This record gives sequence, structure tokens and C-alpha cells, in this order.
Amino acid sequence: MSEPVGVANTTVDVAALDLEIDHRRDEPLRSSEPKNTAFSDERKKSLGARYYYGIIFLLMNLVAWFVRDYGQKVLPELHYLKSCGSGGIACFQTMGVLRVSLGCFMFFFLMFLTTLNTRKLHDVRNIWHSGCWVVKFFILMGSMTAPILFPSNLIHLYGEFARVGAGIFLVLQLISVIQFIAWWNNHWMPDGESKQSCSIGLVMSTIFYVASVGGIIMVWKFYASGQSLNIFFITWTGILLVVMLVVSLHSKVNRGLLSSGIMGSYIVFLCWSAVRSEPAIQNSNMQKQGSHHDWLTVLSFLIAIFAIVIATFSTGIDSESFQFRKGEVQLEDDVPYKYGVFHLVFSLGAMYFAMLFICWNLEHTTRKWIIDVGWASTWVKIINEWLAATIYLWILISPVVRQAKVMDHEEARENS
Repeated sequence: MSEPVGVANTTVDVAALDLEIDHRRDEPLRSSEPKNTAFSDERKKSLGARYYYGIIFLLMNLVAWFVRDYGQKVLPELHYLKSCGSGGIACFQTMGVLRVSLGCFMFFFLMFLTTLNTRKLHDVRNIWHSGCWVVKFFILMGSMTAPILFPSNLIHLYGEFARVGAGIFLVLQLISVIQFIAWWNNHWMPDGESKQSCSIGLVMSTIFYVASVGGIIMVWKFYASGQSLNIFFITWTGILLVVMLVVSLHSKVNRGLLSSGIMGSYIVFLCWSAVRSEPAIQNSNMQKQGSHHDWLTVLSFLIAIFAIVIATFSTGIDSESFQFRKGEVQLEDDVPYKYGVFHLVFSLGAMYFAMLFICWNLEHTTRKWIIDVGWASTWVKIINEWLAATIYLWILISPVVRQAKVMDHEEARENS
């Protein structure tokens, strides 16, 4: 009689244990939902914070413009500061732009240092990146005020470093553009299984190549007459366009037309922008525009400022382009983009907008409503164009070169 009772007790114990296991198994399911919601909220805050930083960067651009063109009349108080020199000249125009740029750089570089290697949404540095805006406001005000008190020699030294930082920014922007072109090409030119996608890709390739050739013709028509240097710039751009087309269609490369068409349009745009930055071209355009000069200059100036902000913003959020390990799986609690890269790009962007406002020249002042004009600006854009074409061509041929080296190495091993 005792044996059935023991079996019954054992059955009850097993059933109770199963119920306890089931109960514990249900606990994570119930607690995971609020955790998912918390991660989702933090992710939204993080993504929204990008636009606040973009607005801050835009405001710094506008402050730099205001200080350069109107600061001497509107801010007479700075005339009495020792660091601003006689008549406050060292706090306006070129030096004023550099002081604003330095303040913007200090703010974003501090954000870079305090958010570097932030990986998880529950990290306290994620809260710092996405919130604490009152504290950041006072830090920003301090960053903008401190450079006003710095001596002119230190500001001039920063200007020399800003040239290097602006160059690094252009390289990062170029990498981001090339990565975007590769993504665009993979999206619209798949492996041939979808005829509709391929046909759309071919249509877009045709559009970009027509735009590139048309751009070359238009630049030649308006800027080549009697200008031997411009003839060289435009001719060399056309040669690069043909070389990229031939290499991309080579049987060993076979990368298709779309990517080379987009890159061709990009280098034609850089060529056009470079020749337009020449001082003689700008003076000629002003004379031709006559009474329309004022509003056209203001409009082009404002477009240029927004282009700077958009270029900096798009490069900053494109952190995947600057990762050494590609294709990492993003977990639920991972940050949506690399905060350190984002703020570093904005700090370099502060140096870049300074160079554009002073036309890469630390010694001379710039006329009102003028941005990125001068021989220094022209050569920066031309070198950027040549560098873009060189990097793109290397991306096309590097797999072929590596494959040839591997085959030679295998043949050498077999012979030995």
C-alpha cells in the first residue's frame, strides 16, 4: 500500500517542479516586453538627437557668416578686448570665422571624447549623447566664448591645423560617397535575376552618363574659352570619365555602368565647382549678372551653407563606411550608429566650414556673401576630383590584382 502512495507523491513533486519551471520560463517573456520598449525609446531618442546636432552645426555656420560680414558693426563691445587687437579686427572677418570654428570644434570634439566606443543603449554615455541638452547648452556657450579670449597667435595656429582637418574631412566625405555609390549599384544592378531591376539600372546608367557628357560640354562651353588651365582641367576630367567607363566594362572587372556613371557625374560636378571658384570667373559672373547679382549671390551663398551642413550630417551618420569589420550583426541593445565617429566628423566639419568661409586663405579677408572662392579653393576641389577618380579606379582593379597575385603564389608553390 505504501508503494502507490510514494509514486503518487513523486508524481505530485514532478508536476510541481514542471509548474515551477514553466513559471520561471514565462518570467523572461513577461519582462522582455518592457525591455524591448525601453530599447525602442532609447533608439528613437538617439536617432532624433542627430538632428539637434545638425541644427547646432547649422547655427554655428550662420554665426561664422554673421561675424565675418557684419560682426564689426553689430558687436562694437569686442573692440575693447585685448585679444581682439586694435579696433577688434582680430575678432572679425577671417579671425572671427576661425574663432567661431574653434568653438564649434571644441564642443564636438568634447562630445567625441565622451561618447567614444559607446556600444549599448543602456550605457550612461548613450543618455549623455541623446539628452542632457541644458548642460550641453552651457558647454556650447562656454566653447563659443573661450576662443574670443585666446590670443591671435593661437587662433592663427588653429587655422593652420584647420587646413589639415578640412582635408581629412574631404577624404572621409569621399569614402562615404564611394560607399553610397557601391550600395546604389548593388541595389539597382543585381545579379540579373530581376529583369525589371536591371532595366531600371540601365536607364539610370544612361541618365548619369548623359548628364556627365552634357556637363563636360557645358563646362567647356562656358569656362574653356581662352583659359588654358581650364581647358586642361576639363580635358583631364573627360579622360578620367572615359577611363572609368572602359575599366568598369572590362571583362575581368565587369562592374557595370551604373557605378562608373554616378562617379563620372560626381567628378564632373567637382570640375565645374572648381572652375567656378576661380577669382576671374567669379568677377566675370558678377559683371554679367548686373542688377541680379545681389539676390543670386545671396541665394547661392545660402545653398552653399546648407550643402555644407548636409554633407557633414550625411558623412557623420554613415559610420559603417569607416568600420574595419563590415557586416556586423546589430543586436537589439546596440546603438544605431557610432557616436564617436558622428561627433568626430562634425568636429572636422567645423574646420571645413572655416576654410570655406575664408576661402582657404588665412591672410586675406573675403568679400560679403562670398564662400569658397579663390585659387586655393579651386585646387582643393581639383585634387579632390583626381583623388576620387583614383580611389574609385583602384576599387575596380584591386580584386583583379589580388587574384593575379594569389594565382602567381599558387603556381610558385606548385613549381617548388
